[in-house]
Amino acid sequence: MKPAAFDYYAPASVEEALDQLAELGYNGKVLAGGQSLIPAMNFRMARPAALVDLNNIKDLGYIKEPGEGGLAIGTMTRDSVVEHSKVVMDKAPLVVEAMPFIGHSQIRNRGTFGGAIAHADPAGQLPGIALAMRARLHILKKGSDRWESIDDFFLGPFMTVIEPDEMLAEVVLPPLPEKTGTSYKQVSRQHGSTTQAAIASVVSLDDKGKVASLRVVMMSVGATPLVSSAAEEMLVGQEPSEAAFREIATKASETEIDPSTDMHATAEYRRHATHELIIQSLTCALERAKGKGG
Repeated sequence: MKPAAFDYYAPASVEEALDQLAELGYNGKVLAGGQSLIPAMNFRMARPAALVDLNNIKDLGYIKEPGEGGLAIGTMTRDSVVEHSKVVMDKAPLVVEAMPFIGHSQIRNRGTFGGAIAHADPAGQLPGIALAMRARLHILKKGSDRWESIDDFFLGPFMTVIEPDEMLAEVVLPPLPEKTGTSYKQVSRQHGSTTQAAIASVVSLDDKGKVASLRVVMMSVGATPLVSSAAEEMLVGQEPSEAAFREIATKASETEIDPSTDMHATAEYRRHATHELIIQSLTCALERAKGKGG
């Protein structure tokens, strides 16, 4: 199929893009990598009246190390650049681990880091990774800007707090504490296909080997990526164990997710996969936090 007719704008600067978005209002839609939006338009699932293409704005593609540590990634930074960045591997290995699961290399050559997060696909990898990493998001509009916590960013499937006249400019990933391990686990029918279930875990240990902080994010099992409250309640301040991981997996898969049945998987399968992936992801993250690799 072909998309419905639309107007097209290709601004050369952030200021020009914001002017265009302010003028278009609800008729406008930002185009970043287009690897999710364009297929949706082709199937008439999305019908924006106008596209504001950010691909000519070179200032939005970068990876920086802010003074406070962590990483700042421009919204137009290509996924493949992030995937092969030594700085990202050092500062945020969870991001690099998840990258190969995003379609295929051709998709990652065009797809953008910020675009995927702003697209808010509940089965997407990067929205869940950003949530696991407790990202902060810099959002611009004509004449003003604001920062949003990733915890408040997603409103529903393909819905975020970004207003029609706004754009996501930068994603900031805070530094990981010492003795922290991360892990991403996913199942899908075949490599590059839609996620059936996925888990991202971040585990930090204190000097006594107990869990100092923890975040477990579940993907493709609800309207948005979901943070497991059970994991934090049951593990923080405690010594991690396989028994605890299994208890968390049971509670999370039974009470914290709302999976659907579709052409990719049944709800029952997604619950089972979530249970097993939580155990695998937490086990791997713990081993890495202890400095044992995995």
